[in-house]
Amino acid sequence: MSNKKEKEEEKPIVAKTAVDLQRLKLMKLMKNPDKPIVLPERPKPKNTPTVPEFVRNVMGSSAGAGSGEFHVYRHLRRKEYARQKFIQEKGYKELLDAQYHEKLEQNKKLAEEATAKKRAKRLKRKQKMKGRKKMKMNNTKTNSKENNKEDSNTEDSDSEDENNDNETQSDSNCDKESTNNINGTEMKQSKDIEVDGKENNKDESNVICKDTMNDTTSTEIKQDQENDTTNILNESTKKEVNEDE
Repeated sequence: MSNKKEKEEEKPIVAKTAVDLQRLKLMKLMKNPDKPIVLPERPKPKNTPTVPEFVRNVMGSSAGAGSGEFHVYRHLRRKEYARQKFIQEKGYKELLDAQYHEKLEQNKKLAEEATAKKRAKRLKRKQKMKGRKKMKMNNTKTNSKENNKEDSNTEDSDSEDENNDNETQSDSNCDKESTNNINGTEMKQSKDIEVDGKENNKDESNVICKDTMNDTTSTEIKQDQENDTTNILNESTKKEVNEDE
């Protein structure tokens, strides 16, 4: 039984997907967690190859040139080509780096311009909202002032109406008193027909005095009412001036 289990464990597991492959790698790492992981170092940058030294004992193609001179020349030529290729590759990398940094700077400028535009829009929107709020506050203030004016006017009109009612009531009372006095005098005159002319003159003078007294009292009441109305108007104007300040 143990041999069968070992054989089953030894069977290779085929990874069908990338997930299975990663699972296998993790299982392999977790079998021996104490084993240190060796991380490869980055490759060091190549140094620029040095310029080849001048070879003075190079034979020409004429007679007397040795069989190894051509190989020396070919080796020097290969070194020079490699040096030139390295210089070209290095210049190309530097150019790509410069282009990359320029693109980064352009992207930063574009992003800053976009943020500045959005910031300006936000500030304009805020200013508009503030202006609308101020307009609403001013409208509410003006409406409240108008309502206060209307209320004061209605109060003044009510007070005037009350004064007019009082005047009419006083006039009606005076008329009633005068009519009652006249009726009383007529009754007295009808009963006292036999009284002398002197007594009749006295009664008529008394009636005239009463009428004059009633007239003076009515004029005094009117003057008091007019003074009250003027005081109310002055108080309303003072309130309006204080609210405007």
